[in-house]
Amino acid sequence: MKTIEVYGTGCKNCVVTAERISEVANELGLSIEVRKVTALEHIMAAGIMSTPGVGVNGQVKHTGSVPSMEQIRAILTADSQTA
Repeated sequence: MKTIEVYGTGCKNCVVTAERISEVANELGLSIEVRKVTALEHIMAAGIMSTPGVGVNGQVKHTGSVPSMEQIRAILTADSQTA
């Protein structure tokens, strides 16, 4: 099971990002766990300077905006091919 981290303080954009990730994972039939990382020290430690951020198994893949459905598909499928 892949772990997807959504980095952010819980704003609307972070919520939408988590929802989109779950939706795309369901469409693709992927088994994932979405974790919301809200502690500022953990966000900064990951190198996120602008939220929301998205990580896959601890590796940051996107920051600074709500990723599009196409971007999420690319992130999840690229990780599936290398896992």
